[in-house]
Amino acid sequence: MYGALDISTSGMVAERTRFASIAANIANRDTLVDADGKYNPYRRRQAMFAPGDPAASTPEGRKLGVHVARIFVNDDALIEKHDPAHPFADERGYVKVPDINPIVEQLNAMEAVRSYEANVQAAEATKSMLMQALRLLA
Repeated sequence: MYGALDISTSGMVAERTRFASIAANIANRDTLVDADGKYNPYRRRQAMFAPGDPAASTPEGRKLGVHVARIFVNDDALIEKHDPAHPFADERGYVKVPDINPIVEQLNAMEAVRSYEANVQAAEATKSMLMQALRLLA
């Protein structure tokens, strides 16, 4: 029964990380310079899930659930925008800008929130079953 709680908890942690990467994509969709002020357009990030939970306290628990294996940075996620007056425009008048579609990111965010909510409901159901089992034993 505790394994079910571990699974739901790992899912919530993973979805929270996924949502944070989506929020970063939306927030930085117009970012063209890095922290040093150099031209380095923001690249879209995506949380990559993997089975298992390395943070679990038991070997059995590490086989259950899900975790974020890595945050994938898509180096090819740039598009050319024609803007000859832009200070970062090349000789053809094009500027490479992040290829981040706010509609796609919003849909991904909605999916992450729904998945998080499903994990919360699964955890609540597990807690309810544990409480019922304890009442039967008492």
